[in-house]
Amino acid sequence: MSATWADHAIFWQVYPLGFVGAEREALPPGEPARHRLGQLEHWLDYLLELGCSGLALGPVFASGSHGYDTTDPFRIDPRLGDDQDFDALVAACRSRGIRVLLDGVFNHVGRDFPVFRRAEQGDPEARRWFRWGDDGPVSFEGHDLLVALDHDEPAVQEHVGAVMRHWLARGADGWRLDAAYQVPYAFWRAVLPGVRAEHPDAWFVGEVIHGDYAAFVTDAGLDSVTQYELWKAIWSALNDRNFYELAHAVERHSAMLDTFAPLTFLGNHDVTRIASRLEHPDHLGHALAVLLGVGGVPTIYAGDEQAFTGVKEEHEFGDDAVRPPFPDDPTGLAPFGAPVRELHQRLVGLRRRHPWLTHARTGVEHLANTTLALRSTGPDEAILVLLSTDDAPQRFPDLPHGETLAESTGTDEPLLLPPHGWRILRG
Repeated sequence: MSATWADHAIFWQVYPLGFVGAEREALPPGEPARHRLGQLEHWLDYLLELGCSGLALGPVFASGSHGYDTTDPFRIDPRLGDDQDFDALVAACRSRGIRVLLDGVFNHVGRDFPVFRRAEQGDPEARRWFRWGDDGPVSFEGHDLLVALDHDEPAVQEHVGAVMRHWLARGADGWRLDAAYQVPYAFWRAVLPGVRAEHPDAWFVGEVIHGDYAAFVTDAGLDSVTQYELWKAIWSALNDRNFYELAHAVERHSAMLDTFAPLTFLGNHDVTRIASRLEHPDHLGHALAVLLGVGGVPTIYAGDEQAFTGVKEEHEFGDDAVRPPFPDDPTGLAPFGAPVRELHQRLVGLRRRHPWLTHARTGVEHLANTTLALRSTGPDEAILVLLSTDDAPQRFPDLPHGETLAESTGTDEPLLLPPHGWRILRG
């Protein structure tokens, strides 16, 4: 990993257009910018109090609607503000030691992207920027408003590199590469070295849904990818009371740490909220114990730490429920989320006190349908994560352990869990 700061990063992820309650569609030409990006400054101390150290921003660049139909990647979306608003937010993050990760949409563009407009009018140089089929431009996964770029075109490679360098020079620390799985490895290999030459501390994480994650990182020259496999296994195993699925995923996850530290998460702007996904509300602690007790670079999706609910649906505006507006500042939050926030603070705090966990290897020490023991090991330390989804108390085998670091319910016997309990012990 080129950026050593990422070894200590725990991100709080925000989808800005939803967070600030922006309009669904781009502002009409000539409309003044809505200076809403500054609203995020009111949440930076909250981010730190949660224990996080990075702000992962969803799309902030000019687009037609949801941010992933980019029209000008060199301009802040007027629904959020302008360059000065961005600079002020970055400065506010810098003053608090918060790293900023931007969301780069480099697989496709919106139909109002100026080069595509020229391509539609027959400009041969512009046409080379895009992929074409018998019926016109190739779209991204059937979304007609998202036009796929031709990543073999040198002008596209130069364009993406220029966008990355521009915002890194303005203070960003790295990039989440949207739909990276749709982009040839060779493209990232062509673009990233030039960006790294000017910004050697930048960190690049690709959105990858499935496949050989380690090979993607190695062959594309990235630092990390999104760990969807672990995400799915966590909630699925808890709901099905089948820890064999989670054990298998954790073993695969641990093997990835030989190559890179994945970006781990329980929620993001594209999936149903974890509070809505889990069938048993007491299992949120189990999920967090896994997220923060195994290797990787953890991310908390804004609102998950407040027990926000929301189900993603497969239709137009089907993401709205997981991308809601937030209050102007944390004082506007409802009080019912406080216990879940405190749980996050405890486990994020544990993670901060054990930074070696970013590159820890995790082994399965005990496995049954409803009980699981995971041992994460670093150079000089280890922790033991005990989980139970059983309706009755469960006693674990005599596993080596030390003091209790965090738990759902206190008991006098560290290896005895109450029904639906969890515990993290010094290993």
